[in-house]
Amino acid sequence: MSLFKYLIACIVTVPFLGHTDSVQARTFPTNPPTTLVAAEQVPNPEVNPTEGMLQNIDAQLNTWYVKKYMVIDSTCLTRVADVNVGPEVYKDRLRRLPTTIEMPYNDVVQEYIDAYTGRLSRSVSFMLGAQNFYIPIFEEALEAEGLPLELKYLPVIESALEPTATSRVGAAGLWQFMIPTARRFDLTINSLVDERRDPIKSSWAAARYLKELFNKYNDWTLAIAAYNCGPTNIAKAIKRAGGVADYWTIYPYLPRETRGYVPAFIAANYVMNYYCDHNIPAMKTRVPIETDTVVVTRNINLAQIAGACKIDLEALTAMNPQYRTGTVPGYSAPCAIRMPLPTIDLFLQLGDSVYNYAAPDQFQRRDEVTPATTSSSNAWSESPARETRAERRARLRQEEAEREAQEVEQRATSKKSKKDKKSKSEKSGKKKKNKKERTKEVSIKSGDTLSEIAERNGTTVAKLRKINKIKGNSIRAGKKIRVK
Repeated sequence: MSLFKYLIACIVTVPFLGHTDSVQARTFPTNPPTTLVAAEQVPNPEVNPTEGMLQNIDAQLNTWYVKKYMVIDSTCLTRVADVNVGPEVYKDRLRRLPTTIEMPYNDVVQEYIDAYTGRLSRSVSFMLGAQNFYIPIFEEALEAEGLPLELKYLPVIESALEPTATSRVGAAGLWQFMIPTARRFDLTINSLVDERRDPIKSSWAAARYLKELFNKYNDWTLAIAAYNCGPTNIAKAIKRAGGVADYWTIYPYLPRETRGYVPAFIAANYVMNYYCDHNIPAMKTRVPIETDTVVVTRNINLAQIAGACKIDLEALTAMNPQYRTGTVPGYSAPCAIRMPLPTIDLFLQLGDSVYNYAAPDQFQRRDEVTPATTSSSNAWSESPARETRAERRARLRQEEAEREAQEVEQRATSKKSKKDKKSKSEKSGKKKKNKKERTKEVSIKSGDTLSEIAERNGTTVAKLRKINKIKGNSIRAGKKIRVK
């Protein structure tokens, strides 16, 4: 949802939700009062300031919301401005800015100033109007952490003051947080909520992160560069520059985008203060509406609120850019919803009827589902998970009894089959039966030999060995031996 719907819908006048611990303002050491960085100190100024971070701004001016609700403040158009000024004028203007962070001038900074005051001047007009809504939020967070207030212009180059802006690498919101960094600073991100897009919460998280980076480097240009590319890339650049921890010294060793980041920040501070000197008119909104927040502890969709309270859904969505799909997951955690003040009164009066309102655009979600069944009796369709323990034990005992009965029946069948075979064999094999009847066994006595046993039973040693499968003369007393 576009920033412009947020701009036309609300003026942020409420304090920050979820207050942080108070932080005593600190005085940051001022960098050397350099107002000029020589071109030879900034090798390879190949950064194209009219593309990259700045290329997404122009398209915003052609949206229906800007054309309908934002108008030009012609104050700056009534004065005569000399736009054909030289480097000395720019250096002097940068020197006059009331900032703690140094604002040096060089050819790269000039390229960004030319971009903002040239073909992107209409975008600057929009941002001058948008800052009336967002700058107070930024300043409150920065002041609470004791940070320089000129950092309020970082979102100008990060997101062009668009709370739903998302980069190609996944950074989102006014301050363009990546997910891991956002979560480290307590911003909630899931399928329904993305607090990187919440102007207030993301601003307080950004202030804490910037303070952490300054404490690491004790240098604001390095801290700002690290905000863009991360401390790891800054460390690599410092190492390649021979260990010199200075932004303009490590400049050629930084990622391409970061090489333009600090110059763009300086140019943003310049143009947001000297726009009238370049005949750039500020835009202003015609229909601001005062807003406040209400906290819900039940799931609700913005479409339900818009339908039940008869307000514009797009405007309500723009006031709450952190809710990705319009669903507010109040059951997960208490959630704040921003609304126009009259709508809050009506919302509270309607009570449960708002939650019961079935909006056409509402995302429907089932809390309980009964699976379909078939006539099949297989184990899956019988839903064994619904059995009680007693029922399960009874079923297992029954199954065990059935298996035992089957085994008994199988054994009986097998025994009968063997008996039938034996009977048939006896009838058809009379010779074998007679042979079996002639078989005779005797017990081997202590001291007996094969020759003695053969002699007593009228046979030979060779026959005894054959019918008993004996090799040699070894026999054991007490064993049986066949003699026929």
